Amino acid sequence: MGGRVWQAHRHAERLLRDAQLLGLGQLDLATCLHELAELAAATRDGSRAVLRLEVRRDWDGLPRLVGSLRAWGDDPPVWRAVTSPLAHPGPTPTSRAKSTERSVYLTALDAARAAGADDALLFDGAGFLVEAARTHLIVASPDGSLRTPPLTRGGVAGIARAVLLDREAALRETDLSAADVAAARELIAVNAVRGARAITQLDGCPIGDARPGPWSQRLARALEADC
Repeated sequence: MGGRVWQAHRHAERLLRDAQLLGLGQLDLATCLHELAELAAATRDGSRAVLRLEVRRDWDGLPRLVGSLRAWGDDPPVWRAVTSPLAHPGPTPTSRAKSTERSVYLTALDAARAAGADDALLFDGAGFLVEAARTHLIVASPDGSLRTPPLTRGGVAGIARAVLLDREAALRETDLSAADVAAARELIAVNAVRGARAITQLDGCPIGDARPGPWSQRLARALEADC
């Protein structure tokens, strides 16, 4: 919005890291930042849009940046979620990278949409929470702790998650079971596009008192802070 990309440096640095991790080649940070700025120029009128910058291997084997822009779209302020019918595949050498290999996520998101929900939670084969189909998850537990699954479970290294780990001292990475999620006072979905969204219902059952709580509001403010 306003011709700027939120956390542009983090996004550019992730592009460099993921391109190398996926074997797509080495990119230049300044070039990535320039391409992001070019995409964001369309929002100088104050509009909001979703920017996408991908790395693809060109015909000569070199990495190439491909950008796209889409409308912001409507999104409810409070979300409902379901549990994915498929288990998360767990960690791999490239699982932290954001890639186009998203079959498990797309299946989970289809299940959410079929149920009239906004996202789907993915648990691994051992029953521990990994991430959601399109967001990362933060649990405010009854004991007052604020927790998010560790990336060692196989989740993608998201920008919003990283920002909150830097900005919110109470947030810790710990394993979370289905029972931990069900007992949560608050369940919060976060990503770089939507910020923080309170999930007030999971599989038809209320989370906490079924309304946004203080942590969801606090984390939303933390992500909205300009830097």
